[in-house]
Amino acid sequence: MILQAGPACDKISLVSILGAVSLWMPRLKNKENRISRSFCGGGMENIMNIVVLAGGISTERDVSFVSGMGIYKALRSKGHRAVLLDVFMGYDHDDWEGVFESDTDWTAAIESIKDSAPDLDRVKAMRPGWEKSFFGPHVLDICRAADMVFLALHGANGEDGKIQACFELFGIRYTGTDYVSSAICMDKGITKDLFVAGGVPTPAGIRFKKGGEPENKVPYPCIVKACCGGSSVGVVIARNDQEYAAALKEAFRYDNEVVVEQYITGREFAISVIDGKAYPIIEIAPKSGFYDYKSKYQPGAAVETCPADLPKDKAEEIARAAEKAFQVLRLKNYARFDFMLDAQGDFYFLEANTLPGMTATSLMPQEAQAAGMNYADLCQYIVDITMRQ
Repeated sequence: MILQAGPACDKISLVSILGAVSLWMPRLKNKENRISRSFCGGGMENIMNIVVLAGGISTERDVSFVSGMGIYKALRSKGHRAVLLDVFMGYDHDDWEGVFESDTDWTAAIESIKDSAPDLDRVKAMRPGWEKSFFGPHVLDICRAADMVFLALHGANGEDGKIQACFELFGIRYTGTDYVSSAICMDKGITKDLFVAGGVPTPAGIRFKKGGEPENKVPYPCIVKACCGGSSVGVVIARNDQEYAAALKEAFRYDNEVVVEQYITGREFAISVIDGKAYPIIEIAPKSGFYDYKSKYQPGAAVETCPADLPKDKAEEIARAAEKAFQVLRLKNYARFDFMLDAQGDFYFLEANTLPGMTATSLMPQEAQAAGMNYADLCQYIVDITMRQ
């Protein structure tokens, strides 16, 4: 299938459904009053109960935990009553109603990110019967009791719109974009369709399902990607038929549809858009190979420069393109775009990340720092944006 513009995605109205849910959904006493007072001035304390939701069962589980740990500590430093919760394992105790007043160190079990994706079968085996519900024990209870949920999830069942849709039905306020744009951006093929339709530069390519490979192939070298994935898991460069066959096999391990696109030789960059505004561009130069899972999360595996060394007019052109891409994909709150710049000065947007990493080596926090905003202030800004919407 050749990538081309697809039909526009209409947002489904939830007004009637949410109205029905409100008839039976219990509310915490004075919860609404606490939120409204916090953000309407008058000298009231701006302290909230916030769930930092991390973990899950995607290939980016470990990354999510480290992102969540950083966010949790930042929110605590701002005075919020924050808890760090694994969306999949949950909180298997009956005292869940008191978690926000607990002195528990919610980061004690968090480890550093390994240089390969986690063993998800082992994770699932730790919670027998998980097939009946993705959410771990008391996850929804605690999220509904919170003032908001700060999503530190990455990848499938976190960044793909499913949890966002569930939260909207339950009236749970959450960070990041909504369920429609989350689902769009999780699918690299649909994202590229909309880039093409919206006039956002992107590499030429094709997408197809397993067993449906078209006769017309993308010339070598090319990039093979699992359609729905992140952190460069299931992404392989192919330079000949043998490597192409191996790349397809690897990509199909993670999804039943793949994107094969033109390999752009040049410099690699990322740019974040927060609240509709582009932030300083960051350049990524892996010390070996391309910007894969290991390069992204192992300290020292890549050289990252922010602001990137680019002519002012080119940086401004890219920033405007990023803001346009933000609108084309109907994003809200924040997102990060990855792009390439070739030797002729042409740039190509690769994909959008709706819940970009928030680890110590992540790109968006570095961009915010270059704009004069430290990590804790960035987390607070995201909270503020979320409360305005």
